[in-house]
Order: sequence, then C-alpha cells, then structure tokens
Amino acid sequence: MNDFGRFARTQAPKLLPFLVTLILYFSLVRRDPQGELWTTVLKCLPIVALMFYVVAKGFSLKKEYRRSLWILLGLVFSCGGDALLNVNLFPFGMISFGVAHVFYVSAFGWKPVKWLIGLGLYVVVSLFVYFVHQKLDEILIIGVPIYCFLITTMLWRSLARAVDARNFLAVFCAIGAILFVISDALIAVTMFMGVPLPGARLQIMITYYAAQFAIALSTADDGPAAPDQRSFRKKTK
Repeated sequence: MNDFGRFARTQAPKLLPFLVTLILYFSLVRRDPQGELWTTVLKCLPIVALMFYVVAKGFSLKKEYRRSLWILLGLVFSCGGDALLNVNLFPFGMISFGVAHVFYVSAFGWKPVKWLIGLGLYVVVSLFVYFVHQKLDEILIIGVPIYCFLITTMLWRSLARAVDARNFLAVFCAIGAILFVISDALIAVTMFMGVPLPGARLQIMITYYAAQFAIALSTADDGPAAPDQRSFRKKTK
C-alpha cells in the first residue's frame, strides 16, 4: 500500500491538468455540441492534458520509451478525431480514431498472441457489424467494419498484454480499452440503430475519457524505472 501511495503521489501532479479540463468540459458543455469552436476546444483539452502527462512523467525518443511514443501518437490522433466529430465530419473523425487504434496496437504489442481472446472478440464484432450494416450508407458501409476491426484488435492486444503482465497498470489499461469499446458502441447504438439512451452524451464521454485516462496512465512504468515504480510493479505482479 505504501508503494501504491508513493506511486499515486508522484503521478497525481502530472494528472492535475486532466482533472481540471475534465471538470471544465462537463461543467460548461451542458448539451450535445453543435460544432461550435469553444465546445470543440473544451472537448479536446482533456486529451491534450493526457498528452502532457505522457511527456511529463518521463519521455524520450529512445527505445525504452517506445510504448509512450505510440500512445502519445494515439492520443494526438484521438484529439484530431474528437475535433472532427465535433464539427460533424464523422467519416474523417472515424479515420483519425482508426489511426489512433493502430498506434495503440503498436504500443500493446503482439506477444503473447492469445488467439482465443482475439477469436472470441472478432466473432462478437462480426455479429455486431452484421446487424448494423443495413443502417449504413456511402463511405460508412466500408469504414465502419474497418474501424470495428481496428478497435477490436486494440482491445484484443490490451487484454492479451494484461493476462501476461499481471500488473496493475496493464490490467487498468485493458479496462480502459474495454471502456473505449463501450463508448464507441454507445455511439453506434444511438447513431446507427436509433436507440434513445438517457444522457447518451454523458455516457459516451464519461466512458471515453476514462478509457483514454487508463491507456495514458499505462505509460507510467515505461522507460528506465524509478525505484518506486520498480517496487510497485514487483508487488503488483
């Protein structure tokens, strides 16, 4: 517990901008945004704050920080996706998020493979695509299945990594990946299937920001570990 407390104390100041921007967004954006510049900025600020965290906790272009680099790039393209979605450019926003998931997959790696996890996830997402494809038109009929494949791959790799690593940050990251899928599934259900959800925007954004927070925090033990990080990882394995 002391190691966890020490770890939390070292990371909390770097995460303060994320907390502040999160409060600003949920306090000031009271309804579904209509493409205004100010709501776009507020929507992107928490992700920018997570970019700051990834750099501030320790960052370099050296090989030891490769996972941090991939996740930082994933956050950059996520931020771009947020902006594009907010100004009603859904197909381009989906492309930007698709690129973000490619970077996240690169960060999580391909070892161990855990084929059974991947197979189960692809079966589920294939059924989902089958049910929604009739609601799609134009570019979305191609783009949505590709995006679903990418985010499912991201979830698979995060789960495989969590099963193998067995430490808090890897498990927390996998929970974040699950929340990311839930957030996007809520968008699909409301947008493509017309299911009215109470407080849909709040549900979508809460799960989305929690997902990105968990993924960004997973970089805390990236690079040459500080003594408290080495102890923290050892005790949580």
